[in-house]
Amino acid sequence: MKLNRARIGILFYFSSQWMGGIIYIINLVKILNHLEEEKKPEIFVFYRPELKRFLNEFNYPYLNLIEWSYPSVIKGTLLSLLTRKNLFVDNMLNSYELDAVFPLHDFPVKTRTNVKLISWWADLQHRYYPEFFTPMQNRGRELRIKNILKNCGHLVLSSQDVFDDFRQFYKIRDDMRVYIYHFVSVIENTEGVNINDLRLKYNLPEKYFLVSNQFHKHKNHKVVLQAVAKLKEEGFNLNLAFTGKLPSAQDSPYLGEIHHLIEDNDLHRQVNILGVIPRNDQLAIMRHSQAVIQPSLFEGWSTVIEDAVSLQVPVIASGLKVNKEQLGKDGCYFEPHDFEALAAILKCHPERDLSKLYYPDYNKRIREAANLLYDIFIS
Repeated sequence: MKLNRARIGILFYFSSQWMGGIIYIINLVKILNHLEEEKKPEIFVFYRPELKRFLNEFNYPYLNLIEWSYPSVIKGTLLSLLTRKNLFVDNMLNSYELDAVFPLHDFPVKTRTNVKLISWWADLQHRYYPEFFTPMQNRGRELRIKNILKNCGHLVLSSQDVFDDFRQFYKIRDDMRVYIYHFVSVIENTEGVNINDLRLKYNLPEKYFLVSNQFHKHKNHKVVLQAVAKLKEEGFNLNLAFTGKLPSAQDSPYLGEIHHLIEDNDLHRQVNILGVIPRNDQLAIMRHSQAVIQPSLFEGWSTVIEDAVSLQVPVIASGLKVNKEQLGKDGCYFEPHDFEALAAILKCHPERDLSKLYYPDYNKRIREAANLLYDIFIS
């Protein structure tokens, strides 16, 4: 007997530069694979053509991949206001019988439909660090958020910390459903990757600490280099590996600061900047690191920390409220600008025992996340 599965539309339309968002969507579909068979929905992934190269990473039995032309934010918003139809989703709803759509960011008008339209917002970084965005980006984020809060019925937030920020800066309607969904990393197929081969491939020493963040200013790589430089002065040499997307501009001021710190402190032999590498390589390198360092000035819910938790790798993190929400007593914390405190932690960090379990059971966490997502989409 054929099951009457729920039909969920997944919008895969983030910028190809935002790996965090791309991993979020791929991971979300993979998590649904951990539902009981009879609960697994049929998934319709509506993807932008430039994201086609990521499609083979989806691993789900009831999957439809549909290339989709999304309007630009400005044009789509203006035409939606003129026609009084939400053109970001209207054709999709007319062409496919869906029960829910996620994550829809654009609500210039209220959509009259029985389909559950669910938005998601990662964080309110622009409220705390507006200097990290252009004036147009700040205005665009504000407009999108205000339209979501006015016209959307369902909003998923990444953490309690982000929810607290929303309540601080905005008024949330009484009839709006807000869900907190903690991203959980699904880790697959890293056991077969040989770490010795990767050490040769990437010129890595046997022992190293890992930072896996895109090279944006708020990711705060500098504090890690300052800590390692301080330890070098004390005669304690520690090795670092950095993975993550480098700035596209060759004259990036932030990347220039990173290189100056390495040059001025003669850290060339201790620091490996690997850039973007295959995800399985990155996860295997993480699995065998002494610890993951997450020095960020701001996060909504860190994918890197979730990767480390799923892999049972210790994390040394900046003492943000959200990092403490994510790691609790299982994390080790320092103030994000205090390189001396980080240096002291690194100097005393015990040698890694790869058999030690630092966090709750992986399979239990994945199943709980899958059932929470199902409830958000279906209830």
